Amino acid sequence: MLEHLALLNRRHMLRATMAGAVAVGAAGCARIVPQGLGLALTPSFLTDAPVLNFALNLEYLEAEYYLRGVNGIGLADELLGPKPAGVTGGRQVTFRTPYIREFMAEIANDENNHVTYIRRAIKGKLLVEMSRPAIDFTSAFAAVGELAGLGSGFDPFADEESFLLGAFLFEDVGVSAYTGAAKRISSDMELADAAGILAVEAYHAGMIRAQIAEMGPAMIDKAHAITKARDTLDGDAVAEAPTTPGRLCISNTDADGRAFPRRVKEVLNIAYGTHGKDV
Repeated sequence: MLEHLALLNRRHMLRATMAGAVAVGAAGCARIVPQGLGLALTPSFLTDAPVLNFALNLEYLEAEYYLRGVNGIGLADELLGPKPAGVTGGRQVTFRTPYIREFMAEIANDENNHVTYIRRAIKGKLLVEMSRPAIDFTSAFAAVGELAGLGSGFDPFADEESFLLGAFLFEDVGVSAYTGAAKRISSDMELADAAGILAVEAYHAGMIRAQIAEMGPAMIDKAHAITKARDTLDGDAVAEAPTTPGRLCISNTDADGRAFPRRVKEVLNIAYGTHGKDV
């Protein structure tokens, strides 16, 4: 989730987009409209390709996190792509609470399905097969844990409490990333599919927040510290409402009850653990 996490690497996204453009050009596409220029875009899978790739990288992170935490192994080989990068860290968590393990197993299955679906969508539209990006679950999480004041060497796989905090770190980011990306999707079908995935991610995020709140003040304080770290990294673009003693916040929404959006740059700031990242 930081500089060591190449899942949101700009070069990776650019290669994917250009590969798609070449493939479509060979099929006779006469015009390519660049994304992100503030234009009123007509529906075209070219304009949706960077969003799909961005979403896939997030889903790779989540799937590998939950699968390794629950089962001790990551995604199946057929979902890794032709040139997959490696995963550093991640191991099976010893869950003390059976229903928390069951909940995490369900999330793992959902994220596995998301990777499968988005890979299929990209392959069908761009005629290219995406590969898993490099993911680091060791130094990346340790650094963000230190930023949040959780001490040095934060390991999200150490126990079920740490695993919940690690999930809390990026689940809210996933919800806000999908919300922010919605306006970049030109196809009604792709928008509907993204909305379906967003809804599932919101289920996950809400349950994780509820479970953290149930664990008491110590866990709530740690989650609050992570929230403040995220706000710092995204430049306070999203003023999150944390769960605090005496004030629960299970759904992280604005004054109108809507999920907060984050732009790509703001998501990258959190993923790299620094300001100034952009596409």
